[in-house]
Amino acid sequence: MVNEFKQFIMKGNIVDLAVAVIIGGAFGKIVTSLVNDILMPVIGFLLGRINFANLKIVITEATDSVPEAAIRYGAFIQSIVDFLIISLSIFFMLKVLMKLRKKKEEEPPASESPPEPSNEEILLTEIRDILKFR
Repeated sequence: MVNEFKQFIMKGNIVDLAVAVIIGGAFGKIVTSLVNDILMPVIGFLLGRINFANLKIVITEATDSVPEAAIRYGAFIQSIVDFLIISLSIFFMLKVLMKLRKKKEEEPPASESPPEPSNEEILLTEIRDILKFR
């Protein structure tokens, strides 16, 4: 069972997936910082000095023992912008990868010899040669 688990873990796809998840998590943090620290303040300034992080609808005010209950739609808007930037980045990355893959598939292998003729082609060639000599 331990050997099977080692084989499963060491497969290329599993290792690639693990690397992708780690890089994706780091990329998500970068995009979140980009949105929260750079884009949203600029957008808020352009829209009349609005701080999106503070946009909320208060349902009940805070008391001494109960915290405030509020719908934080500003944070939701920031999450939507996060999602759009990440999905747009992934879209462009996949588009570039597909273009590279398509280019690689179109290139004919330089060192590959022509394919062997089929049995029908061999027979037709023999028949042609026999007819030539008659």
